[in-house]
Amino acid sequence: MTDDNDAGGFAPPPFDPAAALATLRRSARDLKLAEREGRFELRGLPVAQASVDGAELSVQLARRLLRTPEWERHTVKNHADLRRFTELLKQRLARFADARGEDR
Repeated sequence: MTDDNDAGGFAPPPFDPAAALATLRRSARDLKLAEREGRFELRGLPVAQASVDGAELSVQLARRLLRTPEWERHTVKNHADLRRFTELLKQRLARFADARGEDR
């Protein structure tokens, strides 16, 4: 006899925004970003910022590498959103490096 809750697979663990923030911090550190006051910086310029907002993780990504950037807002509600944001962060850093003519 099967259970109504058994869909033939497993349910993903519930989303924990505090744990997601810790994961994002590790990813940012791996990308050579420094964390300062909730912001992730590249050579002193803000690239991203993140904060726990209830059951979600509120993240922002700089459109351009400036001292006072224009922010793109994103909401991370699950682990897939976190992976997408981390990939977007990597792409944005690559774009910043290309714009400055740097090797990564």
